[in-house]
Amino acid sequence: MATSPNTNKDTAIRRGDLPLYKLIILGLQHTFTMFGATVLVPILTGLNISVALFTAGIGTWFFHFVTKMKVPVFLGSSFAYIAPIILVAQNYGGIEYATGGIVIAGLMYLLLAVAVYFVGPKLIYSFFPPIVTGPIIMVIGLNLAPTAVNMAKDNWLLAGICLATVIAVSLFAKGFLKVLPVLCGLIVGYIAAIAMGLVDFTPVAQAAWFGLPPFVLPKFSGAAISIVAPVAIASMVEHIGDVLAVSATVGDDFVSDPGLHRTLLGDGVATSLAAMLGGPANTTYSENTGVLALTKVFDPWVMRIAACFAIVLSMIPKLGAVISTIPGPVIGGISIVLFGMIASIGVRTVVENKVDFSLNRNLMIGAVILVLGIGGAVFDFKIFQLAGMALGAIVGIILNKILPEDR
Repeated sequence: MATSPNTNKDTAIRRGDLPLYKLIILGLQHTFTMFGATVLVPILTGLNISVALFTAGIGTWFFHFVTKMKVPVFLGSSFAYIAPIILVAQNYGGIEYATGGIVIAGLMYLLLAVAVYFVGPKLIYSFFPPIVTGPIIMVIGLNLAPTAVNMAKDNWLLAGICLATVIAVSLFAKGFLKVLPVLCGLIVGYIAAIAMGLVDFTPVAQAAWFGLPPFVLPKFSGAAISIVAPVAIASMVEHIGDVLAVSATVGDDFVSDPGLHRTLLGDGVATSLAAMLGGPANTTYSENTGVLALTKVFDPWVMRIAACFAIVLSMIPKLGAVISTIPGPVIGGISIVLFGMIASIGVRTVVENKVDFSLNRNLMIGAVILVLGIGGAVFDFKIFQLAGMALGAIVGIILNKILPEDR
């Protein structure tokens, strides 16, 4: 096994443990968590925000159907494709050709899914022992750390109020309120932001009450595909890291059941479906994994309900505009905990699996993954790049296979 069971498994809330109204509230909490990153990708690339929300919702639902409704994951807009989308949109015929490249990128997941199906989980785990998975999960959280700090630094007082609320609710609240630290932090922070005069309601007044997303069909060209599709190599490695992180958080072996081939298939086809409608590529969201770790509510229904909210928001622009008025420091203060929780899961993985860092071999593997994953190293293959967690993971896997065991 690449990850050890969750030591808090007995205290976790799983399928069937909560009534519908509580699941709806928890789903709303996950909606707030994913919203900022999901809409940022279309803002940066020129894709439509409503289409991005809609395709994130239907993509998440498709993923859950493919994975037998077992994996608590939300699929949102992928940041890995931002640079190639902009490049194709500006130089190779427009944004429709970029989405055409994303369609092909999603289909590339199917090739790896078939390969994983035939080799089986045992071989997969041989590439991802705890000395590899622990540092990879740490890198996922630590790579997000600058995002949290950059959002929080504009108003540390407001961010501190949100952070204190999340900590207080998580540690001291009783009953159902205890599993709503993110939602409580958002509400308290938003009220504080209004009192400070930091909320501009102009976008809410200007937004329409109802409107279908403006879907756009993709177009295909060899040049655009050669630029966009190879990014799938890096995003597939990130997908494996995210699935391992969710497995470690929940304490279930999702690589074996429902199987890594199913998660890859769900993510890849969801990406292609999104691009067919003019949306960005999908990816498993680490932000929502952080909420899982914080609340210990592992019922996959909360993610499916969040997906329903995303679809509703895509058709009611005024509601989306309300969420968009939440100041960055509010999200930043909450994210300090969420992103730190992911890194802490990585630490727990190496501790619970008793990884011996007195051995030079383990020190070398962990050190290289952390530095390459966090330090901004980039390996340029001309048609695509390996950077961050994907680069650190691949080098770590190679080192684990070629370095001799310490005697």
